[in-house]
Amino acid sequence: MLKINPKFYTLRTKIAILSFGSVFLAIIIGGIFVVEKISTTFEKESGMRAMAIARTLAQSDEIQKNIGEPDGAVTIQPIAERTRLATGVEYIVVVDMEGIRYSHPVEDRIGKRFADLDLGPALANNEYLSSAEGVLGPSVRAFVPVKVEEGTRQVGVVVVGILIPTIGFLLRTIQTQLYYSLGMGLIVGLLGSLYLARKIKSAMFSLEPEEIARLLEERVAVFQAMSEGVIAIDRDRRITIANDVAKRILGKACDDLTGHEITDIIPYSPLPEVLQTGEAQINHQMFLNDTVVLVSRVPVQFKGEIIGAVATFQDKTDVNRLAEELTGVKAFIEALRVQNHEHKNKLHTIAGLIQLEKYDHALDYIFDLAEEQQEITGLLTKNIFDDSIAGLLLGKFDRAKELRAELKIDRKTCLKELPSCLQTGDLVVIIGNLIENALDAVRLEELNRRKVFFSMSDNPERLTITVRDLGPGIPIDMREIIFSRGFSTKGSVNRGLGLYLVKRYVNLAGGSISIQSGEDGGIVFRINIPKEQGNQK
Repeated sequence: MLKINPKFYTLRTKIAILSFGSVFLAIIIGGIFVVEKISTTFEKESGMRAMAIARTLAQSDEIQKNIGEPDGAVTIQPIAERTRLATGVEYIVVVDMEGIRYSHPVEDRIGKRFADLDLGPALANNEYLSSAEGVLGPSVRAFVPVKVEEGTRQVGVVVVGILIPTIGFLLRTIQTQLYYSLGMGLIVGLLGSLYLARKIKSAMFSLEPEEIARLLEERVAVFQAMSEGVIAIDRDRRITIANDVAKRILGKACDDLTGHEITDIIPYSPLPEVLQTGEAQINHQMFLNDTVVLVSRVPVQFKGEIIGAVATFQDKTDVNRLAEELTGVKAFIEALRVQNHEHKNKLHTIAGLIQLEKYDHALDYIFDLAEEQQEITGLLTKNIFDDSIAGLLLGKFDRAKELRAELKIDRKTCLKELPSCLQTGDLVVIIGNLIENALDAVRLEELNRRKVFFSMSDNPERLTITVRDLGPGIPIDMREIIFSRGFSTKGSVNRGLGLYLVKRYVNLAGGSISIQSGEDGGIVFRINIPKEQGNQK
């Protein structure tokens, strides 16, 4: 016997054979049980149709607002009748929680009670189908509760009824056409199967099942291999994709996020906004699971229609990019800008002294400038091994002079090596924010009090950082809340993050922060960070 390998057939052929075989079998069985089959199918389809219409009306704002109102029928009856005539159903009845009708094909029954025991479960917030002998004959009826206030309170019920033909009526209707329909059904079934197979194959881009499975596996592998977290939602705001990186950042590594609403997972996610506006949001910062991330959100479009949105995000804490954004690269650029500004002023001063023929004064001024710059540069270069920290302190030194303040760096300041639990970017955040806050605190003080003192000591057990200013100080009752995210005494947006990050990085390193009042006013921040994780308290 000749054996045919099933893999020889393409997907189109398999679908055509399967569809035609199914149609043929259905026609044979239908010929035997035609009356019962048609009756059951008609009743089922009518029930689904009635349920769909009832659900649509139950969500109508006009119906929800007017149920229970004295003249509610004036608004509800026309809506129900228009829907009834447009859909071809036999009757649409809207009742309140007391069972009083607000619509009915027979207007005399409006305002009267709906006397039917089937209404009871619907008034108890249940939707269902039932078969009964109604006012206009035997029917299948759909009962759907009408709820307001985002589905928390029921105010009534919509009942949609479709008449069901009797067995005798069905027999009289199909008796003369039964055999003709069976024959035509086979021909139409064959042609329909071929057409369906072609359409399905076309919708699948002419790919075979094995090719589709391979593409799906590749897509999943690509998503999981990405270093960025990826979350996608559909037009109903439900998550369709969430890779392992996204789950890890969200703290839900063991959970299946697919099918959940995005706001259930990320309460303040802007993804629904992107879904509505269709506008991309690139490189926005936010906190997820107490982690700083950089997020990009873009809409997903298909044939010009928005069908979803995708968010990609990176853990900026892991790669210290937030540190560079806050006080790293920008701090160095600011330092260069300040130095350029200062050098211009100094050159103008020297030029003026030369024009006045004050050559001795000009030389003395140049020597003083060179000595000061060499002293601070030599101190930082000699005592601090990390170029980023040295550059930051030099930039803050020049920044203080631009603000007409003075940053005094302790001559014993040193940094031989970083604690094992601290990275350069973390220390940049800590030192940069503390000094910048201190400069802000003294900028409105008198000239003789515009001073900030910085020292850093490095010993085998711990790294100690001290920043003291002569500003107005911090009240005792505020010394805890200043580290809260978003807290700021400046009363403007995009602030309140600096000290929060300082506290976060110190805690991650197992260190401690103390705040004390200075002997001559102002405030003193002292940070102790252990050299080894084992020294954490």
